[in-house]
Amino acid sequence: MPKGKQAKTQNNDSLEQKLWKTADKLRKNIDAAEYKHIVLGLIFLKYISDAFEQLHEKLMAQEGNYEFADPEDPDEYKAENVFFVPEVARWSTLQGQAKQPTIGQLVDEAMEAIEQANPKALKGILPKVYGQQKLDPASLGGLIDMIGSVNLAQSPKGPNEQLELEIDPVEPKTELRQADLLGQVYEYFLGQFALAEGKKGGQFYTPEAVVRVLVEMLEPYQGRVFDPCCGSGGMFVQSEKFVSHHQGRLDDISIYGQESNETTYKLCRMNLAIRGIDSSNIRWNPEGSFLNDAHKDLKADFVIANPPFNDSDWGGDLLRQDGRWKYGVPPVGNANFAWVQHFLYHLAPTGAAGFVLSNGSLSSNTSGEGEIRRALVEADLVDCIVMLPTQLFYNTGIPACLWFLSRYKNGNKNRNRKGEVLFIDASELGYMVNRRNRTFSDEDIQRISDTYHEWKRDGGDYKDIKGFCKSATLADIEKHNFVLTPGRYVGIPDEEDDGVPFDEKMAALTAELAAQMKEAEALDKEIKVQLAKVGFDLEGIT
Repeated sequence: MPKGKQAKTQNNDSLEQKLWKTADKLRKNIDAAEYKHIVLGLIFLKYISDAFEQLHEKLMAQEGNYEFADPEDPDEYKAENVFFVPEVARWSTLQGQAKQPTIGQLVDEAMEAIEQANPKALKGILPKVYGQQKLDPASLGGLIDMIGSVNLAQSPKGPNEQLELEIDPVEPKTELRQADLLGQVYEYFLGQFALAEGKKGGQFYTPEAVVRVLVEMLEPYQGRVFDPCCGSGGMFVQSEKFVSHHQGRLDDISIYGQESNETTYKLCRMNLAIRGIDSSNIRWNPEGSFLNDAHKDLKADFVIANPPFNDSDWGGDLLRQDGRWKYGVPPVGNANFAWVQHFLYHLAPTGAAGFVLSNGSLSSNTSGEGEIRRALVEADLVDCIVMLPTQLFYNTGIPACLWFLSRYKNGNKNRNRKGEVLFIDASELGYMVNRRNRTFSDEDIQRISDTYHEWKRDGGDYKDIKGFCKSATLADIEKHNFVLTPGRYVGIPDEEDDGVPFDEKMAALTAELAAQMKEAEALDKEIKVQLAKVGFDLEGIT
C-alpha cells in the first residue's frame, strides 16, 4: 500500500483525501488545469503565513535571541529563512474577509504584496487569478475556510516532533509528522490534478512511485542533481526526501533544473519553496533545453528526468551539427535519443543518470536510433534497464522503461560492473489504485532497488532470477542486435514444481475428464426427456 502516515478523519478518509474532496466540490465549472493554480496557490499562502506567524509570535515576545528584534522587520525573517508576509497578506487577515464579495481581489493583492516583500525568491511566481469572474466568491471563501482548518507550517519544536492537528472542531485530533504535512498535502493535490487533467496533467507531474524508483536506485546522497525538464520539481523533492530519510545532510546536495512551460515552472518554484529547498538554479525559457540550454557548463553528479515521450517538436532540424550528439545525430521526428545525449553531455565523469523513456527507445531501428543505441552499449554507458508496468502514468498509455547510465572509469562508484548490463522486468509488479492507474508498493520499490544495488556491490548476493532480472554481457546484447528490451534477457519464470509425478498427474486428469464426460452424457439424456414432455422429440438427434 502507499507509503507514509496519513491523518485520518472520522469517516476514515486521510487528511489529504478530505481536503481534496472539499476542494473538488467547490471547483464547480472551473477546468482542473486552471483550478490547480487556485488551490495550490492558497496552500502555499497558508503555509508561509503560518511560518511567518510562528516567528512573529517569538519576535513579539522579545525573549532570548529576539530580545531587541522588530516583529515587522523583513530582515528578521530573512535571517531565519522565513518569508516575510505583509499584514494585508496574512492568513488571519484574509480569512476574516473570506465572506466578502471582493475576496478574490484581496487574495490577488495579497499575492502581489508577498512577491514585493520577497522579490528574490518569489517575484513573478505566485498566481494572481482569484479575482476572475468565473471564480465564485462564495466558493473561494469556502476554499479559504477549508485550508484554514489545518496548520501547514513547520513545528517550532523541530522536524521530528509530532504535531496534533485539529481538522474540524467536532472531529478528534490526529497526530502527524509536521515536517511532512504540507509536502504530503501538496503532493497529493498535484497527483489528483494530474489525474483530473489526464494527458495534459503529465506535463507537470511524474507519479511519485516512478520518481522513488529512480531516486532509490541512484542514491543522490551528495552533489549536483540536474533535471532539464523538471516539471513541478518531483525529482528534486524525492532527492531531498531520500537524503533526509537516510540521515544525510540536505545541504550536501544542490539542485539545477530547467522548464519550458512557464506555468509549470511557477508550480515548481512554489513546490520547492514550501519545502525550504533552494530553487535559485531553476531556470525557465520558452525555447527549452535543446535550443536554449540554461546550464551550458553544468556537469552534474546525478541527472534524474522524465522527458516528454517521443517528442517530434523539439527543434531537431536546427541542431543537426550540435556538439552534444557524440553517439549519433538523433532523428528530427523523435527527441528520445536527443534527451539521452543531452543527459550525458551534462553528466560528470563519475556521475550517474536515471530517466524515463518510452519502450520504443529499447528496440527502435528507425532514423538511426538503433545505431545510437548500439554506440551507447559499445561505449559501456548503459548500466541498467528497468521495464515498467502499464498504467503508471496519468497522461499516457505508452509503455515506459527506466534507463540508468554511467561511465566505467576514474573509480566511479556508480559503475562497478564493466561490460555488463542489468535487465530488470518489473512489468508484473504494482497494484491498481483505481480502474485506470497502477502504482508500486514500498516492497516493489525495495525489490527493484535492492536487486540493482546487490548487482553493483562487490561481493553482493545478486543472482539472476528467471522472469525478473538478468546480468547480460555486451556480447549477449550484440546477439540480440543491441535491442535492450528486458524480456529478451530475463526469460519466462519457471513454473513451480508441485512435486506430483507426471504419470500420476495425467492419471488424475484423465479420470477427471472421464467423469465430466459421463456427467455430460447424463445431462444430455435428461434434456431430451424434459423437451419430450413439452412436445419436442429429440430421440433421432445424437
